[in-house]
Amino acid sequence: MSENRRPPVKQIDECRFQVGPLPGMRVPGIVYADAAMMETMIDDMSLVQVANVAQLPGIVRASYAMPDIHWGYGFPIGGVAAFDAEEGVVSPGGVGYDIN
Repeated sequence: MSENRRPPVKQIDECRFQVGPLPGMRVPGIVYADAAMMETMIDDMSLVQVANVAQLPGIVRASYAMPDIHWGYGFPIGGVAAFDAEEGVVSPGGVGYDIN
């Protein structure tokens, strides 16, 4: 996804927001946050990363982000995703290596 294009975001319930859908997303992006937290990250590029992770081969169910979400090296920091062992990928960007 282009870094200039912010993904659409809609509130699912009190503490979950859906990122997308966008072309290429295999699963939805789900962000766990309240409305006040979401306001602080709506222009943050970490939401683009949630959408990008949702496009990876073999991703299962959703690309998730916890309330501590922030920009990372591929995955957003605070991002979580599971991948099918046969069709999925292994990504070091899914591991929090931004600290050391």
